[in-house]
Amino acid sequence: MRPKIYLFGDSITEFSFDEGGWGAALANHFARTVDVVLRGYGGYNTRWALKVLEKVFPRVEGGGEPLAVTVFFGANDASLPDRYSAFQHVPLHEYKHNLHSIVSFLKKQWPKTQILLITPPPIDENGRLRNPFSENPVTQPERTNEAAGAYAKACIAVAEECGIPVLDLWTKMQQFPDWENAYLRDGLHLTPSGNRLVFEELVVKLRDEGLSPENLPVDLPLFTEIDVDDPLKFFDKY
Repeated sequence: MRPKIYLFGDSITEFSFDEGGWGAALANHFARTVDVVLRGYGGYNTRWALKVLEKVFPRVEGGGEPLAVTVFFGANDASLPDRYSAFQHVPLHEYKHNLHSIVSFLKKQWPKTQILLITPPPIDENGRLRNPFSENPVTQPERTNEAAGAYAKACIAVAEECGIPVLDLWTKMQQFPDWENAYLRDGLHLTPSGNRLVFEELVVKLRDEGLSPENLPVDLPLFTEIDVDDPLKFFDKY
């Protein structure tokens, strides 16, 4: 069986296999070398993620460890506790503790697997006001960029404490002009350009950990390796 990379997160991960999504691009990038497996759950926060970890990643006797797992939560945890998405809110200290617990679970489950954290993205508050998830009883967004930044910093701190890599999406996106419109389609979820940015940055992070198509064996012979005079010869060893 091919090795696997799991993508674990909220809706930004769940939607990553949509057309132009960063998960789909990653699957294409690793074609013939790795199966990229989607485990995205729209609306979930780290509190809910902890409740389903054993169902999402059951222990399989004799099963190979995945090469990597991306953990991409925080956008929902950072919902403000006094706005209409308060039921998704997780206090900052608990979010940090939950991330630690998720990482600890994965390390215990698969000691050799590379775990990579991704911070929540920045928030365009005007975009959230124009695109509420449900009826907004106040003229204020249910998320703010300041709150998202605090959760991003907590995510980075967890990565440092656990000795694992992190993609600081909150900072990276805001380095570009007009990021609110270029990278976010509703103030939170990604445009095609936003997906492209996540994909490109994630490929760099994985390559830094030694995970790239060039370093992995190809699944079955390439078409160019097949002997045109005796096409079946190459398959005898399989």
